[in-house]
Amino acid sequence: MLKTPRPRAFVARLDSRVEFTPLARYLLRAYLSGLPSGDRYRDTAELLLGELFANAVRHADAPDDCHIEVRFTVTGSRLRLEVHDAGSGRPSLLVAAPDDEHGRGLLLVNELAERWGCANRPGGIGKFVWALVAPAPGPALVTA
Repeated sequence: MLKTPRPRAFVARLDSRVEFTPLARYLLRAYLSGLPSGDRYRDTAELLLGELFANAVRHADAPDDCHIEVRFTVTGSRLRLEVHDAGSGRPSLLVAAPDDEHGRGLLLVNELAERWGCANRPGGIGKFVWALVAPAPGPALVTA
C-alpha cells in the first residue's frame, strides 16, 4: 500500500516586531504552497496568523529582545497554527466599541478558526496561542 508522506511541521523564530507580521504570513504561504491542497487554507490561515502574530508583539509582557516563534503543521485535514511568545498574559475576547481602532483580532480568530486556545509553553517560559483551520470547500467533482 502506498503511503502519502505526512507534511512536516514548519518552525521559525522571528523578531518581536509588528513589521515582521508580513514575513510570518509569507512563510505560511510558502509552507502551504508545498501542500497538495494548501490553497484551501491560505486566505483564512493568513488572516489568523497575522492577528495572532500582531497580538503576540503588542501584548506580550516579555523583554523586547525575545523572539516570537511560529509553527505550522497539518493534523488530519486541519492546519494548526501556533504563535509562541515569552509573555505570561493570556488572550481574552474583548468587545470593541464601534469607533475603536483595535480590539477585534481575537473576535476574528474566534469566528474563523474551527477551534483555538492558549497553553503554557513547554519549559515554563511563556505561552502559545493555537488555532485550527479547516480547509475551504474545494471545487465540486463532476462525474459523468
